[in-house]
Amino acid sequence: MTNTALTKILIFDSGVGGLSILQALQETLPDCEYIYASDNEAFPYGTKSAEFLITRVQRALQVLIEKTQPHIVVVACNTASTLVLPHIRRHFTIPIVGVVPAIKPAAQQSKSKVIGLLGTPGTVTRGYTKGLIEEFASDCEVVSVGSSELVILAEQALRGVSPPQTVLRSLLKPLFDKRQLDTIVLACTHFPLVKKQLIDAFPRRVNWIDSGEAIARRVSSLLDSQPPTTTQKKTTSNTAIFTMQSADLDCLQYILKKFYLKRLEYIQV
Repeated sequence: MTNTALTKILIFDSGVGGLSILQALQETLPDCEYIYASDNEAFPYGTKSAEFLITRVQRALQVLIEKTQPHIVVVACNTASTLVLPHIRRHFTIPIVGVVPAIKPAAQQSKSKVIGLLGTPGTVTRGYTKGLIEEFASDCEVVSVGSSELVILAEQALRGVSPPQTVLRSLLKPLFDKRQLDTIVLACTHFPLVKKQLIDAFPRRVNWIDSGEAIARRVSSLLDSQPPTTTQKKTTSNTAIFTMQSADLDCLQYILKKFYLKRLEYIQV
């Protein structure tokens, strides 16, 4: 079994949505060293073309892996994961875990067999996502809502600006108009960051599902299968890396420190 106190995990996202995955990982593997990398220069990924994302993510990870030498990489972005995982897994030799919509558990848990899929426009229309629906939710009606605006709202929420309830209700309306719907998949790592606000904006109780716990279990399993690492000292401080310096990062300092991301660095991609 890997000594997780000596293990370095790189978490990659376009913005700060991947902090929801970092939280789940820290709860499961508290003794690992974490590097959280945000490609904020290219944020948001949900509006970018497939060609751009494949090139950008591979180049960003190349720079990050060379710089940080992690033992495992988590691509904490549904938009990127549903597109680029096959490409980057061919390119890099270290284990890479992607975050994809939690359609399988949603279909298993739904009693009405009507589930909502709330993600970015790219994620909800991607062939990979449609394949998940066909494989695991063929007996369900899936109501998809793609929103880039909600990604922006979640980013602003971490900077202290609460999303207006009127806006959230408008975004969620296609889901709560479907009266039989009893389960919603948060198919973007940004969305669990505003889960409480989404629950408050929804007019009835439904089951909300994201991928955080499943990703933490998967990473833990992969680490267990690797040989022990003995070359690295345990750290009590994690690192946040951004691809662009920005004044609004000052607003994130408090949040980053909550995740023990005490060092702030920048890279050029």
